[in-house]
Amino acid sequence: MRLPLRSFCIFRSLFPQRRPATNPQRRGLSGAAMRLVQFRRRDGGGVRVGVEQGGDGLGVVDLKAFDPSMPSTMRELLELGDEGLERAQRALSSGRCVVERSDLQLLSPVLAPEKVVCVGMNYRDHCLEQNAPIPKEPIIFSKFPSAITGPYDDIILPSESQEVDWEVELAFVIGRGGKHIKEEDALSHVAGFTVANDVSARDWQMKRNGKQWLLGKTFDSFCPLGPALVTTDAVKDPHRLGVRCLVNGDTVQSSNTDQMIFQTEALVAWVSKFVTLTPGDVFLTGTPPGVGVFREPPVFLKKGDVVECQIDQLGSIINKVV
Repeated sequence: MRLPLRSFCIFRSLFPQRRPATNPQRRGLSGAAMRLVQFRRRDGGGVRVGVEQGGDGLGVVDLKAFDPSMPSTMRELLELGDEGLERAQRALSSGRCVVERSDLQLLSPVLAPEKVVCVGMNYRDHCLEQNAPIPKEPIIFSKFPSAITGPYDDIILPSESQEVDWEVELAFVIGRGGKHIKEEDALSHVAGFTVANDVSARDWQMKRNGKQWLLGKTFDSFCPLGPALVTTDAVKDPHRLGVRCLVNGDTVQSSNTDQMIFQTEALVAWVSKFVTLTPGDVFLTGTPPGVGVFREPPVFLKKGDVVECQIDQLGSIINKVV
């Protein structure tokens, strides 16, 4: 008798699997190179965590279908540490429990993190764009987690703002928590990297509410994120990646993460001086030049615009403005 695929996946998970060898030189949590995603099946059901199969257009391995004891969210998976990522690697290696792309909706790689930490003025070329001095220490602000939306979801123009702008950014996600983390240990606390758009209401950021940045940065849908959490070991050098933003197909930002003033390790060490980092915390690391507010004349997003943010090795997110 032939078992249904789901039954086979559950049956297979009951037997111990050989654990992959650990790489002593690993930078990330598990030493595994993966593209982790959160998704929802189009035929219904809750949030699931999956691993992308290699190659464009291939499916996603449903971790909970492979092993019912696996968590349903990325944050819970990261809280398992090395064990969780190693189990995800085993699921990917199995080639089983695959959901076709057409049968799923990709969500943000992380939902409801405890913190969304953002860094301002962190690209040399962006500082030059506005004739601003190079910061001597990281400029930290925040978005509320409710600003996070999916890689292909809409950006909602709020009626309270007439100056909504784009900002492509490299983001990373904390995999191992800690306080007072040393810079030389920082990458071992990072689960992986993804693409973000730090959508910004410039009128609220620069002119209103005492020029505090928070309200201008944190309207609902102002943090598209995705498409995948690319584990640290799958990214050759996160600080040598091409970064681009296109609006309606026209390139408006084009730079490289080698322009970052404070890199990933420095940001983890700096922020962890002040707050305890926890698995799932999201960091947005700053934007390069080309934002709308500093154009002559300024250009802002309008309904119907399509914004695409691209980062080499990580992928792209595409969001329509409504």
